[in-house]
Amino acid sequence: MTAFEKKVYKALLTIPLGEVRTYKWLAEKAGRPRAYRAVGQILKKNPWPLIVPCHRVIESSGKLGGYAWGKKRKEKLLDLERQIKKIMV
Repeated sequence: MTAFEKKVYKALLTIPLGEVRTYKWLAEKAGRPRAYRAVGQILKKNPWPLIVPCHRVIESSGKLGGYAWGKKRKEKLLDLERQIKKIMV
């Protein structure tokens, strides 16, 4: 794993339950603001998708973007997290 990949995963883990951030935001947090496509490729290879929540990353346009397990699952995971967050408040 490269140093940049480690930074991406570390930043990814700061996204709170039930919230989303953009690929661009994640690239900026990892120290390479223009590397948002590289961030997408890194997340595509995420070996721990339920532990390291790559489903919380969306496109700048507000669209869901890709997900290794499919967009429907990504949407369901985000909805589930929002419901959990409501219960916890």
